Amino acid sequence: MSNRRFTPGALMAKADTACASARALLELGDVDGAANRAYYAMFDAARAALLASGAPIEPDSIGRTHSGLIGAFGNCLVRNGPVPKEIGRLLNRAHEVRLVADYNGNSVESADAMEMVKQAEIFVAAMRAQFMPDESGDDDHA
Repeated sequence: MSNRRFTPGALMAKADTACASARALLELGDVDGAANRAYYAMFDAARAALLASGAPIEPDSIGRTHSGLIGAFGNCLVRNGPVPKEIGRLLNRAHEVRLVADYNGNSVESADAMEMVKQAEIFVAAMRAQFMPDESGDDDHA
């Protein structure tokens, strides 16, 4: 496992790849896999946004735990802006659905997985537009 630091751009590229994987898995009927990849798309986009924003947190601690990242994202970027609360809620909801997909004996409902993939695409695009505006016109790979 590599101990390298990710840049906001590298994390957004990971988010784009995870979005594409989520869409492909959904089309194959793998709803749990689609939910997992959709969540990780949001997770990586949130990490990129935190790094790009200059939030007062240690770069090495961003993404060490899921709850830590979600908390930092909410505290630094949602609570007092610039990320709208409804966009911030998407990350929380995705985390809940991913826990069902990965750890529960039941599968995610197909409609929930479809909605989560759409929400991941919205979330990733919103993070790119807000924190990496120079890249927001480059959606060919999302």
